[in-house]
Amino acid sequence: MTIPASLAVIARDLAPAGALRVSINLGNPVLAQGSPDAPAGVTVEIAREIARRLGLGVEFLCFDAARKSYEAMATGRADLCFLAVEPAREAEVAFTAPYVHIEGVYAVPVDSALRTPADVDRDAVRIGVKQGSAYDLYLTRTLRHATVVRGDEGVDVFHAERLEVGAGIRQPLTEHVAARPGLRLIEPAFMTIRQAVGTTRSRGEETVRFLTDTVAELVASGFVAQALSRSGQDPALAAPAA
Repeated sequence: MTIPASLAVIARDLAPAGALRVSINLGNPVLAQGSPDAPAGVTVEIAREIARRLGLGVEFLCFDAARKSYEAMATGRADLCFLAVEPAREAEVAFTAPYVHIEGVYAVPVDSALRTPADVDRDAVRIGVKQGSAYDLYLTRTLRHATVVRGDEGVDVFHAERLEVGAGIRQPLTEHVAARPGLRLIEPAFMTIRQAVGTTRSRGEETVRFLTDTVAELVASGFVAQALSRSGQDPALAAPAA
């Protein structure tokens, strides 16, 4: 495939190793599924499309947590990542506009006195989260009274330490609650998680603009919604077109 000279410059800037190295978070089942050897999902499809437009091969580095995906790019092992936009990350990551919006929700025992998200931010309330997740960063930044308790998985530390609240992404936490009659979700969601494509801030302005424009086009054209549908996810999770 022959690409314009301007795209060739972007390709060299974004993928100096010759192939686009992409970190994928398999710990978020809305965005990625499959195995490290055969990842699938909307993030994988977006990465392949970006690589195709730049005439690049693509290599996937798969992880089970967002913090590990972030670290791979921050340490130079990956060129591109898929992360939630959070102030704690923006100093190091140049983000596009979001391609997907997902929700963070709370789970509590059915007999809990906590009924709304606002009720959760109280003294003596402990919230189990997945360490380094978007909702970990958000709650750490916004809570004034409740305590964040981190673990490899939010629901695991919630159960293991008998915490008052567990936090997580709506889709997998809803499934978890459905399988455990002693739990319920608190509605509405306590946050919207804006998932975007990111690269390091060392990249050139044209490279970041290319990524931004490409993601905006993939959202507006329906590519993202279709990719979500192909992976068994709700196409309505696609971000609004800019």
